[in-house]
This record gives sequence, C-alpha cells and structure tokens, in this order.
Amino acid sequence: MPEYPDITVYIDALERRVLGRVLESVELHSYFLLRTAEPSLEAVVGAKVTQLRRIGKRIAIGFDNDVWMVFHLMIAGRLHWRDAGKKTPGKNALISLQFPNGVLFLTEAGTKKRASLHLVSGERGLAQINPGGLEILEADLPAFQQALTRNNHTLKRALTDPHIFSGVGNAYSDEILHAARLSPIAQTQKLNAEEIERLYQACRSCLTTWTQRLRDQYGDAFPEKVTAFREDMAVHGRYNLPCPVCGGAVQRIRYATNETNYCPDCQTGGRLLADRALSRLLKKDWPRSVEELEKVRGKNDH
Repeated sequence: MPEYPDITVYIDALERRVLGRVLESVELHSYFLLRTAEPSLEAVVGAKVTQLRRIGKRIAIGFDNDVWMVFHLMIAGRLHWRDAGKKTPGKNALISLQFPNGVLFLTEAGTKKRASLHLVSGERGLAQINPGGLEILEADLPAFQQALTRNNHTLKRALTDPHIFSGVGNAYSDEILHAARLSPIAQTQKLNAEEIERLYQACRSCLTTWTQRLRDQYGDAFPEKVTAFREDMAVHGRYNLPCPVCGGAVQRIRYATNETNYCPDCQTGGRLLADRALSRLLKKDWPRSVEELEKVRGKNDH
C-alpha cells in the first residue's frame, strides 16, 4: 500500500501535470471503484484543478467548484500518466481522467478490487473521510507522545493505525522500528521517555529520508512501479537477509495478508518473536533465539 513517501511523490507529479488544468472528461470502467453517489462524477467535468492534498494514505484532487476526488489506492491500486497523443489506457484502467495535456488513470492488480474513489464537497466532506491520525512531521514530541500512549497497543499496530498516525503503513513502520531499535510488539504505554523520543526521531527521519530518495529517483517523471519492497530497505521484505547494521538474519511475523520484518539482535535483544504459522508447527519447541531456530531447521533438513 502506498504510504507517506509514495503518496507525496504522486502528489508532486500530479501538481506538475494537472494543477490549473481543466478536467475535460471522465471514463469510469469499474463501478466498484466509485463509493459515493453525490456529488456525481459529472460535477468535476469541466472544472479546474486548484489543489492537491494528501489525507492519510489518500490522494485528494480539489476543483474550483469545491468538489474533491479522493482516491485510496489500497494495496494494489496505482496511478499512471500518459502524455497527450500517446496510446490511451483503454478498459485496463478502472478510471481515466482526460486533461488537455494527458490522461491520468488508475489500475489495480489482482482480482480483489479494494481501491476506492469518493467525491466529496468542501472541507466538511474531506473531514468526514479523514481518519484523523497525527501528522508526525507537523507534530512536536509531546503531541507524538500523547497520540502514541493514549491507548495501549503494540508499536506495530499503533504506527499503522490511521486513526493514531497519518500516512504510515506496513512497510515504513518496519523501517521506523528498526531505526528506533524497538520491538514491533513492545507496548506503547510501557515505553520510557528515551524510547518514545527515539521512536519520534526515527519516524521523522525515515519519512523525510525516503521521501527525498523517491523524489531523487523519479525526478520529473511520473512515479511508476511504486512498491513497498525496495532493495535498500533495512528490514521490510528482507526476511532471512542480513541486517545492514549488525549482519544478523532478518526475521518475520506473518499474518493473513502481510508480515512484520525485524532484526532480533537490533530490536528484541536477540529474542525470536512467535510467528503464527511456525508456532503451530513447532508448538512447545518454538525457539527462543535465531540460533535455536537454525538448529531446528538443521534437524528438519536432515
């Protein structure tokens, strides 16, 4: 799922292409995408784009008639741009927005269509669709601490909850927690002041660093092949590969649709966190460390 850095570079690219432009036409090929009936899609045809805004992990396009198109790309949705005169995307696109200088369109991989489009009116409509999480890069340490410790959750859940923090998802939460040297299952209300400040600084550093990396990568080009898995990430998507800090093997906790990646030596004092699938398999023999896990694997190989 595109997160703060990805959404930011999408908005950068859109500002260069559609800000101040009139939306000439809209073609909707998937009625599952559109989640609202009022205002209608016809309300934005002929209107001029005056604002672009990030709302959590959503991209909001504002028009001069105070109507907003709000896209949530979810896991597999991606935006694309083709300059005027090039081949149109056709029905492969869930929706196409035709501007004088090109076409903006949305695709979604896989069979589960989860991406969404809401049309809303004004600031009140935007507020109703905003999960309300704290904007970390706009917040000071006391505000961050208050949001983090208001309820007791694991750090992984707190960072990825859009009602607590804005724009952070599965990928960058892994990177943040690794940078902060904190366990993904540590409880928010049990952190000391130094750990909270470490987490705060890691959040700000990771989000700003990765945003700049993506800006440097794409330059003036429209972001394509947006992915949550990048080779220069420290732990996310790097199960069993060496941690760039200590060289130990990155481990994971698997869920139904995603996983948490972490370094035991850097984040959990060497302790291996229980993985649901492996826990069911090994039961009482669940290893307490990476070394014990390697011994179990060795026995199974023989």
